[in-house]
Amino acid sequence: MEEEGRVRKRLFVVAFLISSFGLIPSFPRKGDPAHAAEAGWQAEWERTLEAARKEGQVVIYGSDIYGAVFSEFQKKYPGLKVTLITSLEPQMAQRILSERRAGKYLADLYLSGVGTGYNVLYKGKILDPIKPLLILPEVVDESKWWNGKHHYVDEKGEYLLAFDGESQPYFAFNTKLVKPHELKSYWDLLDPKWKGKIVMMDPSGGSAGTAPPLKFIYYTPELGVPFLRRFFSEMDLTASRDTRKIADWLAVGKFALTAFTYISRTDLDVAKAQGLPVDWFGPKSLKEGTILSSANGNIGLLNRAAHPHASKIAINWLLSREGQIAFQKTNPGNDSLRIDIPKDGVAPYARRLDGVRYLDAGRPEYADMAPILKVINEVWKKR
Repeated sequence: MEEEGRVRKRLFVVAFLISSFGLIPSFPRKGDPAHAAEAGWQAEWERTLEAARKEGQVVIYGSDIYGAVFSEFQKKYPGLKVTLITSLEPQMAQRILSERRAGKYLADLYLSGVGTGYNVLYKGKILDPIKPLLILPEVVDESKWWNGKHHYVDEKGEYLLAFDGESQPYFAFNTKLVKPHELKSYWDLLDPKWKGKIVMMDPSGGSAGTAPPLKFIYYTPELGVPFLRRFFSEMDLTASRDTRKIADWLAVGKFALTAFTYISRTDLDVAKAQGLPVDWFGPKSLKEGTILSSANGNIGLLNRAAHPHASKIAINWLLSREGQIAFQKTNPGNDSLRIDIPKDGVAPYARRLDGVRYLDAGRPEYADMAPILKVINEVWKKR
């Protein structure tokens, strides 16, 4: 009995100290706003999930990387079949438009590049807003995302959401011919000693592969049209559309530098891993900054979707922590704009870094390639 009394006395003292210092944890109670909010989203989620199961599937038109991503989704929601239709973006856009002209509304979600998403689907008024569909608190909470916000690539900030934000290096060099510390600015590429020693991806067609670095140069005030004109007129550039040849030429030293060559598209990352003398300028190498790209990490909800509730579940899952971890795993170049997930698997060249000036090439204010190509074509034809 004496021991029991001592225990009770200690418990009383602990309880007194906790209550005195305000350390009693508070939980949402019935009638509290916090409880109402929690009950609200959970009830909405359950209603949506029940309706989604009746629909039975979601149809995605997008990049083939989403096969691996949504295999994880199907493990969690086995009652929701995922049908993924993949193709190159131009063919995908044509297919969607053709189906709609025929009165067929087969696609629910678009998951691919910003070019088709913005220029075809958004401008064609084929998308519904995504913002009202976000339910999960961890998705709605913008503090979980880079720069404390959701990143939309349409002017209204509602329709086409980017969830990838990878740093993309587009200028590489032969390590036997170039001392990278000697180049501290893009203007250093105009040094006469590099004349005739730069090979580039042919930019004349404005392909998706060359668009981001051209946008970066054109829309960066310290570079702009003056840099473009001098680069294309003074440097005796060699252009090629053969990515393998460009990588080989750089590795054997036929050229000292490459331009507009995203390293994974030209296999320069593979060449470096094999021990060949190639490397690239990282995000902090050149003072004007570098490119940020959403690549294939953009999502849009097509209007008149056949499976709206299943689409809503898929969107929330993909943007959740679990979904973004699955997305990031599909490619070492993916760097999710969620900042509360591990980044260990992101390739060093693709990781966003603090203190770097990034130009987000997917933003609508940078969408127009016409003035850039006009400058290039004027100079390129006169060479």
